Amino acid sequence: MARRPHPPDHSRPPRQPAAAGVALAVKSMRPGVRIVGVQAERAAAYPASLAAGHPVVVEPVSTMADGIAVGRPGDITFEMIHYLVDSVVTVSEETLSRALLLCLERTKMVVEPAGVAGVAALLDWPHAFEPPVVVVLSGGNIDPLLLSKVLRHGLSVAGRYLAFRIRLPDRPGALATLLSRLADLGANVLDVGHERMDPRLHLDEAEVLMHLETKGPVHCDEVLTGLRRYGYKLIFS
Repeated sequence: MARRPHPPDHSRPPRQPAAAGVALAVKSMRPGVRIVGVQAERAAAYPASLAAGHPVVVEPVSTMADGIAVGRPGDITFEMIHYLVDSVVTVSEETLSRALLLCLERTKMVVEPAGVAGVAALLDWPHAFEPPVVVVLSGGNIDPLLLSKVLRHGLSVAGRYLAFRIRLPDRPGALATLLSRLADLGANVLDVGHERMDPRLHLDEAEVLMHLETKGPVHCDEVLTGLRRYGYKLIFS
């Protein structure tokens, strides 16, 4: 009989960063190796603690990288990182989602957001690290729904995904005309939501929620510019 999983224990202290253990192992064998720790900027206790010279408490904001969301560094790990880690940088939620998408697309690896923080740092500062560079990927504990949401976010940040609403005249052919113009602009329509009964709309209006796939940032701008040139008012919210 399979065991039932234990419920999460929220009384336990948050997980400490793996950088301390990695730094201890690497520096013991190769003292000259430069080690850089990475934290999500929404939950970054180490930069402030290292600047103060002792662990300080920060109030973590919600971040997709919950595995490294530490409100206060542990005393032992702080000392290890203080003496063994050369620097600690932070990365944004946008870069974390891009890094997760990159790992999935290029290497077919499913890595949780906390585990791709090192890749995110390379995306933000590609010339700041002297090669050879090794990134530690850790953890594949990501909910499928969260993975789908993060991938959409990563595609959007990369300029390959668009979501917006357009109000159209509520008459035959208006939606077909819009779809035809999107095809002319080279955008791939992923999903269409058509709303006619919303009380915010006038009697002669309909609203369409569009989800589009584009080829990249330049193409994304071309699609938006083309739609506005046709006279469409785009609503992003």
